[in-house]
Amino acid sequence: MAERVWIDEISGHEGKEVTLCGWLYNKRSSGKLHFLQVRDGTGIIQCVVFQGDVAADVFALAGGLTQESALQVTGTVKKDKRSPIGYELATANVTLVDGSTDYPIGPKEHGVAFLMDNRHLWLRSSRQHAILRIRHEVIRAVRDFFDDRGFTLLDAPVFTPNACEGTSTLFSTEYFNTQAYLTQSGQLYNEAGAMAFGKVYCFGPTFRAEKSKTRRHLTEFWMVEPEMAYCDLEQTMELAEAFVESVVQRVIDRRRPELETLARDPAGLARVQRPFPRITYSEAIDLLQSKGNETKWGEDFGGDEETLISAEFDRPVMIHRYPAQCKAFYMKNDPADAKLALCVDMLAPEGYGEIIGGGQREDDYRTLLSKIESHRLSPETFQWYLDLRQYGSVPHAGFGMGIERAVAWICGLKHVRETIPFPRMMERLTP
Repeated sequence: MAERVWIDEISGHEGKEVTLCGWLYNKRSSGKLHFLQVRDGTGIIQCVVFQGDVAADVFALAGGLTQESALQVTGTVKKDKRSPIGYELATANVTLVDGSTDYPIGPKEHGVAFLMDNRHLWLRSSRQHAILRIRHEVIRAVRDFFDDRGFTLLDAPVFTPNACEGTSTLFSTEYFNTQAYLTQSGQLYNEAGAMAFGKVYCFGPTFRAEKSKTRRHLTEFWMVEPEMAYCDLEQTMELAEAFVESVVQRVIDRRRPELETLARDPAGLARVQRPFPRITYSEAIDLLQSKGNETKWGEDFGGDEETLISAEFDRPVMIHRYPAQCKAFYMKNDPADAKLALCVDMLAPEGYGEIIGGGQREDDYRTLLSKIESHRLSPETFQWYLDLRQYGSVPHAGFGMGIERAVAWICGLKHVRETIPFPRMMERLTP
């Protein structure tokens, strides 16, 4: 058999005979020609089967192939200016590996529920390939950003004994003779890591039992969370700006064909450059009220409010110093105004909502203990977390970015369900 190659490597084999292993994406026939669109996961190429170049049984086999049949195609790589990838295959032989009968996803329009029920097959489409390749690029960019800056990856546990973001959104599970929860965030463990390594990040799945059916919410999603010792709110905001700019520009640079597949104009993304606009929570309230929104000072922002605010800016906007009552117990209060927390949310443009949340952590033992008690949490459960304030406590800060929301924004998607291979939502646990 000729050398097996991948479609994304085809340019390096011009004029050579190669073998492709893949699936039939589409097919059309015209007299003595069959045009097979073959995909192998790295790309799609047209394989031209000419009756005069192949055995009669091979030509007949090619004509009878059905969508998503598994096959091997051997032929010579030729340049073709009409091809999206610049090459096609002059076919010499076709081998059927396994047939495919009545493939459910055809060229016609399908409803979202049907496509989600067939998510395991929907992943094979060119649109889903584009989205998930962009997701992959985002993840690579995330790791490179922190690795290149000397951060240490510190894996946080998925099973936890306590809440991080509030007890109302916890998934609980039996853990031998006790109760455990699926992690809402790796932040608390990251704080321990920052005291050990100086600057760390965790990157993994997180879980929120939010009874929400909005286009922004999943019950299982991936989050990257850096945490830094000897760091304050201002330094955290600077890092978050550099981070988001780096990720977005990396996608523009390396995934332009995928953005084109999604009809995503990169011009808007190209504006995602520092400095990002920064406004205080109070200024955000004034902005909302000037637009007729009735949100009052002290209330948290929902999707409608975030959309109104972000509409004023052509790049992400950072809102800092929310009322302390809106934020988690571990946020440090602003020394200049105890009613405020040293926190920040970054809102993506175009109504995609919060993509980053973070801030400076409370580093004083007695203050943190008081906050834990006032939130009716168990000091015993959080004793290890309190220990961090007894043995060399320092100012420290960090943030978290949800991968799926960021990918939805970068791709210009209407819903986050397409940004992860197998989404988990309130009404969906399968496939």
